[in-house]
Amino acid sequence: MSKKKVFTADTLVTVAHFANVLATEGIETEIRNANLGGALGEVPFTEVWPQLWVKHALDAPRAREIIEEIRSEPEPVGEPWVCKACGTRNEYQFAVCWNCGWADSETPL
Repeated sequence: MSKKKVFTADTLVTVAHFANVLATEGIETEIRNANLGGALGEVPFTEVWPQLWVKHALDAPRAREIIEEIRSEPEPVGEPWVCKACGTRNEYQFAVCWNCGWADSETPL
């Protein structure tokens, strides 16, 4: 079983997201460098970035294809909304007010 690196990013959140996406596609992965931020300054910064590896090298082309497909999708855009309960401005992607928890029934989930 030969592993292969398919993605790297400056945040663990991004790498973990793609690991989850690939898992739903049945591709086994491993995250490396998840805790190397402390070495920053001792080695080049890109060397300590989290890395996503597939456990089976034959899965690498499909994994890269899936990642690239997602990365090429345009960012969704929408209008912010104001909570009717507390008046807090919420970004469009939130269906529940981050301040008071009120759910706007007009905001799609």
